[in-house]
Amino acid sequence: MKLRAVSVSLAAALLIGCTPVINQRGYLPDPIGEASIRIGSDTKTTIQTRLGDPSTQATIGGDSWYYISSVEKQVAFFDPAVETRFILAIHFDKDGHVADIRHYGLKDGHVVAFETRETPAKGKELTFLEQLFNATPGVPLGATGGQPGPGGGGPGGP
Repeated sequence: MKLRAVSVSLAAALLIGCTPVINQRGYLPDPIGEASIRIGSDTKTTIQTRLGDPSTQATIGGDSWYYISSVEKQVAFFDPAVETRFILAIHFDKDGHVADIRHYGLKDGHVVAFETRETPAKGKELTFLEQLFNATPGVPLGATGGQPGPGGGGPGGP
């Protein structure tokens, strides 16, 4: 009887540990506020009053505000996976009036493939043993002053 209760408790604990955690991050979409935006008449001040501060602003290529929202799901100790992403982009003209409104989702993003190879560096890379045999205790690296290191591998050696 006790063994059965312990095994049921253990199974319940394992199931609870594998329950996914859902996180809402960033801007919470406001459909009513977004629908009330008028191109040409609304300004940065009116947009900020309705929607709040943007998640980020464009730094290059124009004056734009981005309201970014994402929902992530994480199971146990695994890395979180983005379930949905919503981006509201508001572009302004030179006078600070709304010029364009765009909505982007996860399907509009681009996957960036990172290169895993290393860029070769000039010079010779020493192995661990070469570093060990060329080291002189108490003397900074590269300042051996022409004296051989342990094992005769340094400058001025045999």
